Amino acid sequence: MNSEDDLNTVELATELTVAWLGNAHNRVNADDVPAFLRRMHETINGLSAGSAVDDEAGEPGKEYTPAVSVRKSLASPEHIISMIDGKPYKTLRRHLSTNGLTPDEYRERYGLKKDYPMVAPAYSAARQEMAKKIGLGRKPGQRPAAKPDAKLSKARDGKAAS
Repeated sequence: MNSEDDLNTVELATELTVAWLGNAHNRVNADDVPAFLRRMHETINGLSAGSAVDDEAGEPGKEYTPAVSVRKSLASPEHIISMIDGKPYKTLRRHLSTNGLTPDEYRERYGLKKDYPMVAPAYSAARQEMAKKIGLGRKPGQRPAAKPDAKLSKARDGKAAS
């Protein structure tokens, strides 16, 4: 490759990186930008040379070292620790999508069971409570179950005793 082609790939990689980082959904730590730019440049060079490029989800058979153990990732009910970066998240779905993975690919990459959760238990419980509170999950026209009134309960108990 001559220097003009190399300059074009650097410019293209830079433009693509700037465009990708300009999207509000793609959050990257400032320290990771040079590595991202380098990867983008390598990808463009690989594509221009006609070679296959490995996708971010990973090569078949490639081993990935988890940042934490499975036990530690699920140790707290308040969050799940990512095996990619070792940081806590209430839900892993957005984090995985920013890393180019689906939940199934994540589970496969780190050898996790099919029922490995993507949402922290406390967060899930809070969302469930909120949904019940606003009436989600009830059939149309169905009213929430009324809580027994304390006075009514005492009155029933009194009548039963007489």
